[in-house]
Amino acid sequence: MKIALMDSGIGLLAAAAAMRRLRPDADLVISSDPDGMPWGPRTPADLTERALAVARAAATHRPEALIVACNTASVHSLPALRAELEPAIPVIGTVPAIKPAAAAGGRVAIWATPATTGSPYQRGLIAEFAAGVRVTEVPCPGLADAVEAADDSAVAAAVAAAAALTPADVTDVVLGCTHYELVEAAIQAALAARNGGAALVFHGSAEPVAVQALRRIGALPEPGLAPTGTLTVLRSGRPGTLPAAALGYAEGRLLAGHGAAVG
Repeated sequence: MKIALMDSGIGLLAAAAAMRRLRPDADLVISSDPDGMPWGPRTPADLTERALAVARAAATHRPEALIVACNTASVHSLPALRAELEPAIPVIGTVPAIKPAAAAGGRVAIWATPATTGSPYQRGLIAEFAAGVRVTEVPCPGLADAVEAADDSAVAAAVAAAAALTPADVTDVVLGCTHYELVEAAIQAALAARNGGAALVFHGSAEPVAVQALRRIGALPEPGLAPTGTLTVLRSGRPGTLPAAALGYAEGRLLAGHGAAVG
């Protein structure tokens, strides 16, 4: 079984690691775009062109499914990706976990990139799944870039700025950018300090999207399997290695532990 994942950068690590945990026997292809990142500031048309190129590179390896492990690409490029690749390769997008967060019945904060915060797409999800729930949209300028660089000081500064915009009585936090899941512990610590240490529930998309991909191809999670799966790394269409910054995160170290080369 082979599963491909795509993103502009290392935000895909969380979903890739989730897939590795669920199916240690799966061969993974991770396709990123260091030549064109970040995708957020690009126009939708330009972003879609880059996303298609990254997806085509992954498709040459004939995966059974492709996970678009990027909220921004899922917003703007999912129809084009599905039009080109399906039905041969099912394409699974990443949607912020607003629905389960709202179902908990507390007060919700959605941490997302400035481009996503307040967007018609996110507002539509809030209207559909969180009507009547107190929701605060929190823009996080610079956080994805800091995560991508594994710059701890920049991550801390961006997290602190976003935490200051988050109401102290929040109970549930939606991580609306795949990069943010890599620094969930730092976000949790910053918000705990702000709300008196009360426990918060974090809602990410990595494991749900991995489970959905397996469901689409008729497979089941089997964490007890031998870790025989391989890892193929593509960087702007070229064979490559895991970027050194990936080792700054547990998810990257998990993937590297399966024999992946690191550059």
